[in-house]
Amino acid sequence: MRVIGNVPVSPIGLGAMPLSIEGRPDEARAIATVHAALDADVTLIDTADCYQWHADEVGHNELLIARALKSYGGDTDGVLVATKGGRGRPGDGSWTVNGDPRHLRSACEASLKRLAVDAIGLYQLHKPDPAVPFAESVGVLRDLLDEGKIRMVGVSNVNVAQMREAHRELDGRLVSVQNRYSPAVRESEPELRLCGELGIAFLPWSPLGGISRSALEREDAEAAEHTPFHAIARERGVSPQQVCLAWLLAAGPWVIPIPGASRPASIRDSAAAARLTLTDEELVRLGPCRGGCAAVTP
Repeated sequence: MRVIGNVPVSPIGLGAMPLSIEGRPDEARAIATVHAALDADVTLIDTADCYQWHADEVGHNELLIARALKSYGGDTDGVLVATKGGRGRPGDGSWTVNGDPRHLRSACEASLKRLAVDAIGLYQLHKPDPAVPFAESVGVLRDLLDEGKIRMVGVSNVNVAQMREAHRELDGRLVSVQNRYSPAVRESEPELRLCGELGIAFLPWSPLGGISRSALEREDAEAAEHTPFHAIARERGVSPQQVCLAWLLAAGPWVIPIPGASRPASIRDSAAAARLTLTDEELVRLGPCRGGCAAVTP
């Protein structure tokens, strides 16, 4: 198990966005995917109020997660549902941003109703709004925390300076940062390291990006079969996705990847990465772990 704030969670979470956006599965398969995650001992589910396809279905993903948890036959008391506010989807494929404190308060209260909970386990500012002072956006989350409407606060798509500002505005109560990080996209290495220094969870979104071309910078199928991720996967008898997630887990105990899934088989495979421990030699082959692990570039 790993920890967000004072809450233990599984080392791999479920990124629920693919269950509600373009190309989403039907509801039966979406529910089955969430149930498969729970069966695989996944106890972190990441959603957002704007994970939707069409303009008139705000909260689609939150409602789906609530239905999936309610219909699950097992115990869900240990599941942490993390949602986000501050972005929107007008239905044309684009994404908007709104960090106005009044909007964030309204969004949080609407998420509370959709998730049918007394308090949201982890509420995250989805993205800083350049039109709104960052301290004001974070400040309303501090107020919601003090009011008991949310239990923990995180921020997403932020830089180091914004992390430090959020940490100050929340009086040291910032518990997580959710940024894009994968073999192909490593711009958030400074934020990953700072999370380790501050004792904050780092939740990489889109963590499987680029595993087919990370080492060779080529996109043809033959090259994809010869990357270190694929080579180690063949040697271990596991999927390249599991190797990638294990590589991320090796970056530090504060790293909790949240791969997306739209099929039960996908999340079952991802969850199995928690049982895969890479050797130092394998980590060297995959490249440096920027979170502070012992692996180095050969």
